[in-house]
Amino acid sequence: MGAHLSAFVAAYVALGLLGPLVVLLIQGNNSPFVRRHAVEALNFNLTWLIWIGISVLLIFVFIGIFMLIAVGIAYVVLVIMGGLAASRGEEYRYPLTFRFVS
Repeated sequence: MGAHLSAFVAAYVALGLLGPLVVLLIQGNNSPFVRRHAVEALNFNLTWLIWIGISVLLIFVFIGIFMLIAVGIAYVVLVIMGGLAASRGEEYRYPLTFRFVS
């Protein structure tokens, strides 16, 4: 749960991937469950950083503003869903996420 929700803390400086990365490095070897969730949260944050970058670039053609709002809302909702799934002991896979780290 910490891997998912720690992204909120670091997201204020556009580095939401630091929280899951720290959890992965500290607890990833101790628990396969924690590792799976930390990797999923890390991949999600890397992917959504790319989606935000694309949205910012598209602001110049005016669709980016709406896309940036949609990405922001989806980010908050999906992170909360991932954190809740982890707290229940369930597996969770984020949609629209590229798997950079395995």
